[in-house]
Amino acid sequence: MATANKICSWGRRIYQFTASVSGVIALLIMLWGCTANDFNAGAIAWKTYRNSRYGFEFPYPSNWTSLAASENGDGIAFISPQNSSVQIRGWASQQLPNERESVKKIKSNFQTAQGVSGVLVVEIDRRGGSMRLIVTQSPVNYYWQGQSKSQDFQDYYRLFYYIAQQYRIPKS
Repeated sequence: MATANKICSWGRRIYQFTASVSGVIALLIMLWGCTANDFNAGAIAWKTYRNSRYGFEFPYPSNWTSLAASENGDGIAFISPQNSSVQIRGWASQQLPNERESVKKIKSNFQTAQGVSGVLVVEIDRRGGSMRLIVTQSPVNYYWQGQSKSQDFQDYYRLFYYIAQQYRIPKS
């Protein structure tokens, strides 16, 4: 009986290891097709969303539809005409006093064409993929996000990356 439990324990460990390695490999394969270098922005007709409350702006494909803007004017979302699960959104919020110290600890890993540093986070799981840009200019946090179903994410990665690069905030 003890030997059977040891075998089952090893079997579970091997399964967990295999499952985690498989997940990493699947993620790497998805991201392998997600290089942002060959995106042709000139092939798309663009409009620019400008937020009157916080002053940020970003381009979006002109044929995308805007969802109802928030009542407080902090942002907006757009959906693709081909696939309503593909969305881009931008918003901003005032930093809370206790947020200011924790925000200083986050290391930037991205720079916009405007020269503003931020944090770009890409997440993919079974349900969906997202790319989120966070730019902090005290006392405001600026956010931009592109999202899609996980199986479509590699098709939209270049678009999302381009828009994140073009994201602009007011000069301080």
